[in-house]
Amino acid sequence: MHDHSGLIHSAEAHAADEGALKKLSALFKVFGDLTRMRILYALSSTEMCVCAISEYLKMDQSAVSHQLRVLKNHRLVASRREGKTVYYRLDDDHVGSIIRQGYEHVSEAE
Repeated sequence: MHDHSGLIHSAEAHAADEGALKKLSALFKVFGDLTRMRILYALSSTEMCVCAISEYLKMDQSAVSHQLRVLKNHRLVASRREGKTVYYRLDDDHVGSIIRQGYEHVSEAE
């Protein structure tokens, strides 16, 4: 039998807050939906209104609006109103970094 006490002590010393890990898990569940990822990837290059996102994804505006609400609730997208039109963008640079790094990771040759 091996003595793993040093490894366990090291892991315990660097353990993350349980509440933060639950939030992180929920965040990755949001990223786990293809439609939401397509929206996020599109918004990583430009700000778009619901109509443009709907046209780009070839989806109903109500379905896109629902997904945008989920993304906004998880602070992944932000919006601004210009007259009657609402424009969406990534909430901050962290979101763009997660998307870019994830895309690079899955695009690497095996």
